[in-house]
Amino acid sequence: MKQLLFVVLGGGFGSLLRYWVGLVAIRLFGPFFPWGTFAVNLIGSFCIGLFAEMLARRFNASEELRLLLITGILGGFTTFSAFSLDAVTLFNRGDTFLALVYVTASVVLAIAAVFGGLAVGRALF
Repeated sequence: MKQLLFVVLGGGFGSLLRYWVGLVAIRLFGPFFPWGTFAVNLIGSFCIGLFAEMLARRFNASEELRLLLITGILGGFTTFSAFSLDAVTLFNRGDTFLALVYVTASVVLAIAAVFGGLAVGRALF
């Protein structure tokens, strides 16, 4: 039961962070490209690589801390379901090329960000 509480609390906080990033992105760049989701996926992918390295391998962190940070906060923060909806929305409004650029860049750069997070975690810890 305690583990569920860590996931729920972390997930709520992560979702709130995702919402704030989306608001900032719309204010800065406008609504014509899903910059908020794009940024969240890249930041979240980097952080999951970094945290996985730090918590699991370097600090032997407790299950509760891993549940809070990785499953909860990052699980609530990153969302490929929103990514998928954004891609389909771009496609449905006729922006096929932009949809393809968005999907390709998101996947390739998110994977690269995980590698980057792992590398930084290894270098720092």
